[in-house]
Amino acid sequence: MICWEHLKIALGNYKFISAKRRTVFDPAGSRKTLTTLEQQTAAPGFWDDNKKAHEVTSRIAEIKETLLVWEALIKDSEALLELAKESLPAGREEEQREIEERFREIERAFQKEKQKLFLFGKYDKGAAVLSVYAGAGGDDAEDWAGILLDMFTRYAGKQGWDVTTLHYHRGEGKGIKNATVEIEGKFVYGYLKGEAGVHRLVRISPFSARKLRHTSFVMVEVLPKLVLSDEVSLNLEDIEIRFARSSGPGGQNVNKRETAVHAKHKPTGIQVHVEQGRSQAANKERAIELLRSKLYQRMFAEEKKTIEELSAAKGAEIEWGHQIRSYVFHPYKMVKDHRTNVETSDVDAVLAGNLDAFIEAELSHRQ
Repeated sequence: MICWEHLKIALGNYKFISAKRRTVFDPAGSRKTLTTLEQQTAAPGFWDDNKKAHEVTSRIAEIKETLLVWEALIKDSEALLELAKESLPAGREEEQREIEERFREIERAFQKEKQKLFLFGKYDKGAAVLSVYAGAGGDDAEDWAGILLDMFTRYAGKQGWDVTTLHYHRGEGKGIKNATVEIEGKFVYGYLKGEAGVHRLVRISPFSARKLRHTSFVMVEVLPKLVLSDEVSLNLEDIEIRFARSSGPGGQNVNKRETAVHAKHKPTGIQVHVEQGRSQAANKERAIELLRSKLYQRMFAEEKKTIEELSAAKGAEIEWGHQIRSYVFHPYKMVKDHRTNVETSDVDAVLAGNLDAFIEAELSHRQ
């Protein structure tokens, strides 16, 4: 039956408090901020500063969208509560079941919007670039990298996000040595940045004639798609550019011109490879943007003292002891996150892109 007390709390408390006891959503406060910002747009000379004007108008659109969603949820909840009061008498079990299901839908929507309120990082609301790197484990690790890339692609599809392959380096077997995809949508980086780290697989190796159990490791790297130039400056003299023919996921050359771009930041040794389009200039520009994102992530990691966990360049560390999550296929089935202790035996569902439980728990843990 419905948890009526829970419903009352959901209806009566629209201000969610973070771990720091700080209000992160306040309808009245948001409307006040909206009014102030809209008044700024009417001020003389407002549009003379394009950058500031863009920031203000974007913030206005963001607040309006958030208020619209929350006010709709509140309205639906209040209507449901009134309907529920009328359906309490015995003999109306079917109506009560319908109300329960609708309540669960509203509750899930509340939780989803609540999570977004904690994504207040500089790039949390934007797109992301996700890379997978096969680590210790040979053919099994390369196969595991391909499985993980499929898992994240399927998760992105469930969210309605768009995925574009920037680079795909096939391994000698069926798997991949490394690959990079760009994921476009709202809050992509905020949701996925917690997936960065080592993902460990335990299974009976399909590459072992003796059917032995094998452990494989893959590093997942997640970067914001675009980092502002004033956040990380790049000296073009520090960048080494090489061109090559683009090749598709199957390893074949997709065109005869050298449009693929390999860029290296000489002071740090950070490298990127982009073969997304047929334009050499566009790929070069995207490669430089990726370098900036990697440098931003490196800077952020150094500040947090976790560069060893986030750097995909240190292949020796893509192994035992550094994993954030384990996927066990044998002798039992389990996926367990070592940071939040969330686990499930439904391995197939996880690999099909059902990552909500893990990502939601990590978001709560992050707060």
